[in-house]
Amino acid sequence: MTAASAPAALPAGFAAGPQTDAVRARFAHVAMRSAPAPMAALSHGVGATVWDVDGREYLDFLAGIAVNALGHAHPALVAAVSEQAARLVHVSNYFTTEQAVGFAERLVRLTGAGESGRVYPANSGAEAIEAAVKLARRTGRPRILAFEQAFHGRTMGSLALTGKPSLRAPFEPMLPGVEHLPTDLDALEAAMGDDVSALVLEPIKGEAGVVPLPGGFLTAARELTARHGALLIVDEIQTGAGRTGDWFAFQHEGVVPDAIALAKGIGGGIPIGALVTIGAASELFSLGQHGSTFGGNPLATGVASAVLDEIERSDLVRNAARRGEQLREGILALASPLVTEVRGRGLLLGVGLDRPVASAVVAAAMDRGLIVNAANESSIRLAPPLIIGDGEIEHFLTIFSASLEAAT
Repeated sequence: MTAASAPAALPAGFAAGPQTDAVRARFAHVAMRSAPAPMAALSHGVGATVWDVDGREYLDFLAGIAVNALGHAHPALVAAVSEQAARLVHVSNYFTTEQAVGFAERLVRLTGAGESGRVYPANSGAEAIEAAVKLARRTGRPRILAFEQAFHGRTMGSLALTGKPSLRAPFEPMLPGVEHLPTDLDALEAAMGDDVSALVLEPIKGEAGVVPLPGGFLTAARELTARHGALLIVDEIQTGAGRTGDWFAFQHEGVVPDAIALAKGIGGGIPIGALVTIGAASELFSLGQHGSTFGGNPLATGVASAVLDEIERSDLVRNAARRGEQLREGILALASPLVTEVRGRGLLLGVGLDRPVASAVVAAAMDRGLIVNAANESSIRLAPPLIIGDGEIEHFLTIFSASLEAAT
């Protein structure tokens, strides 16, 4: 191992072993400097369990950050990938396929977009947000409102909407016309005007520590945007595909947004995103104003349809609601002095800590074979696969309890 390729010293909790160290050294040599040191070099997985290249086993309660809705190596996903790859992978957007059309039809149905619903297929959540930014610009109004501490992506348009100054600062000047507000209805009402093209929001701010909007906020935001003729664009990239115990988090309040950005769990691990529009928003783009070479390819859309079909067939939306409450109650029953609250909904939960030791908890969990995430130094984010049951929850609580105790 040369000095140039040697990985930096790693904190406790990062997997160690001869093969892991070798992969980590290669990673350090070729990865962009923007990439963090990998916590482990994973090899394979089944269900909610993954193994690293040294054979160490982990219970995965992050699921690729709310991506692997069916867990790892689910038969429905494996079959869909294999069958579609053997038939047709890519055709460009000069053509369409049954898979692309069926995927769009399914999203229109599940979102409740109705007859006016339209779908733009993309390759990621950031691309879905970029499409939403261009949609807002098509209104001809100059201002876009977003919220502080929100996260919408790292491409230039999505980064402009992201309410974290430390992420934006190295890349300024940003897209003009974006304003970040505190998550407060008075602030929103004061900022709203007839020159606002869109309000973009997350029903639950996942990257801020799994912080839900206050009760009734989404309904009030819908009323305000409708009154001023502005678009309500809901970022469901992390909260969609059944994760919160409904197909989409906006459905808990019964509102109808103008556009919905989707990704992550809709593909179960295959890169895919989408922007769904409703009503007049579906008429804003005209021919040639937006597109993607790979967006809507038959492999991604075919697999995503199979994932969504399995979520629906196995009633995993209801399972997310049920298991989320089971997890919440189980964590609170641990009576750890570190835990102040459990936020979120369904299987997107944030465990609030009374001091900034989240990284230590994550490291202790990794040492014990559990993958969770420190969204910030006082919050642990949980986003397990939607397939989890009693056994996985019991295993999680045992390890998590020990991890909390180790960080106390």
